[in-house]
Amino acid sequence: QVQLVESGGGLVQPGGSLRLSCAASGFTLDYYAIGWFRQAPGKEREGVSCISSSDGRTYYADSVKGRFTISRDNAKKTVYLQMNSLKPGDTAVYYCAATPHYCSGVGGMDYWGKGALVTVSS
Repeated sequence: QVQLVESGGGLVQPGGSLRLSCAASGFTLDYYAIGWFRQAPGKEREGVSCISSSDGRTYYADSVKGRFTISRDNAKKTVYLQMNSLKPGDTAVYYCAATPHYCSGVGGMDYWGKGALVTVSS
């Protein structure tokens, strides 16, 4: 069974940092693109970042460029999202999702985790 599990969420102060992890099981991570998405209350789910398989090409939403970094460790079957200089606007439930080979948007991902809450507040 395919499973994605997020971890590392929590409460952090503005300007702080947090690293999210997405642990995969039930499939070979090497051949999958993994994306991070987020959804704040009352808003639609949006793409945050994504990393393709093989070539490791990365994508970032304009709102997080320069602050967030996505990476993958296929041996550990884990993808990370390092979040720096966090803002209150980053508060949301963060989801990781997978699809074969190439990054896609919300509607193009095949497998989803259950989400991890990130709250940026003083």
